[in-house]
Amino acid sequence: MCDWVAGGLQNRPVGFDSSHPCLNRLETRDWRLEERMVRKVKYTYTQPRELRRHYINEDDVQVLLGRLPSEVWSRLREVHFNDRGFGARRLGYTNRGRREIAVCALPPNVSLSRYLVRRSPRAFGAVRGVQWPERAVRRFLLYDVFLHELGHFQIVDEKAKNDRRRFAGETKAQEFADKWRARLWEEPFDHADPVHNPPSALELELLAAGVA
Repeated sequence: MCDWVAGGLQNRPVGFDSSHPCLNRLETRDWRLEERMVRKVKYTYTQPRELRRHYINEDDVQVLLGRLPSEVWSRLREVHFNDRGFGARRLGYTNRGRREIAVCALPPNVSLSRYLVRRSPRAFGAVRGVQWPERAVRRFLLYDVFLHELGHFQIVDEKAKNDRRRFAGETKAQEFADKWRARLWEEPFDHADPVHNPPSALELELLAAGVA
């Protein structure tokens, strides 16, 4: 099982080429086929415990998947929204067969800065030392945590019989997430929900003023 946990990335990578070929294949895509594939992904919800909540849902994930080439998520069969985060120590994880992703519920007031090693929370619309705005939490869960878990789906050694060697480890999964987030955020995405774009200049200005 590959977890997005507090305290840094776990496991060392195997030979995953971070210049993933799918990064250059947005031009030749069968959009109708990919839309049908997105709809085939199943979703389950577990009622969170008291004082906990789900920040993202099926619609959010479908938008993200629809922006990605199907090659990078074709293994995905189910997405689970559960409450197995052990407080806020785990944000998401994949199953051993790399067919399912779980995103964990969180407290209603939370800071996720601990997960950003040598990275600024401003990239998601938050600042260190204070609770994150809901929008920043949702943006991070989608465009960091979920992409990270998809990174674990990428095969790095087709001949390996052990899943830990066959699929991307923690470091390469994060490289995958960082590269795809940068690619998706290169240009504005026409969507009513601002979490599918990086923080706007106005959002960051309000954040600096403490009114975000």
